[in-house]
Amino acid sequence: MISILVWILALYFVFGVLVFIFQRNLIYHPDQSRPRPIDYGLPDVQSVQVGTEDDFKLHAWWHPPRSDTSPVIAYFPGNAGHIGHRAEKIRPFLERGFGVLLVGYRYNAQSGGAPREEGFYRDGRAVLKFLKHRDIPLDRIVLYGESLGTAVAIDLAASNKPACLLLEAPFSSMAALAQHHYWYLPAKWLLLDRFNSATRLPSVKAPTLIIHGKQDQIVPLKFAEALAAAAPRSPEFLVVARAGHNDLYDHGVADKAIAFIERACRASP
Repeated sequence: MISILVWILALYFVFGVLVFIFQRNLIYHPDQSRPRPIDYGLPDVQSVQVGTEDDFKLHAWWHPPRSDTSPVIAYFPGNAGHIGHRAEKIRPFLERGFGVLLVGYRYNAQSGGAPREEGFYRDGRAVLKFLKHRDIPLDRIVLYGESLGTAVAIDLAASNKPACLLLEAPFSSMAALAQHHYWYLPAKWLLLDRFNSATRLPSVKAPTLIIHGKQDQIVPLKFAEALAAAAPRSPEFLVVARAGHNDLYDHGVADKAIAFIERACRASP
């Protein structure tokens, strides 16, 4: 029995070491496609490159706003797929006349980078620089984060003054989420990229909307609730009863997001 127990412990240790070594392969899912907007029914959207401070060229889609007063969405996607998979999500904003910059990360679209927490934040700063060069002021920029992208949007909002912040399926920290999924390992101690959004959100002054699906199994609702509890001012919180992680826009979320932007974001200082 002692011998069996030793073997079990040894296998458990080896498994933990392998998870630690390959953790970024488990978290991030690179896609080297470079989708064209026209192939997704968006012929008026431009494919552009967004340069980062460490010389990566991010593949992005850009459509300028209809007027000099229209909001501009800076959209940060989740950890998987390519920006073409978000075409139907940005379409309602475009039809409303909003500008949209939908950006891929440095580890996607043949940009040559690797996923690291600090790299995501650098990609976020590059987005704001791109918009600044196009004379889009911060008080017209809506930071929109989806899943993993919510950590990027929160980090930017904490150190800048955007018009508002929209968080789709956010989490309090990657460490807490990892521990939930890998409950049989000390995952929160092994994680390299921690994305501790709950410590950054208190610095955000912009109006904030959290959107989450009650049936979300990838990022369960409790993690969005924990994030909201960290805010000094309670953000608006939309829970979609029948939605999961990837189907929120099948439940009328676009109309509610647009209504929030037109009501709260334009009223922000």
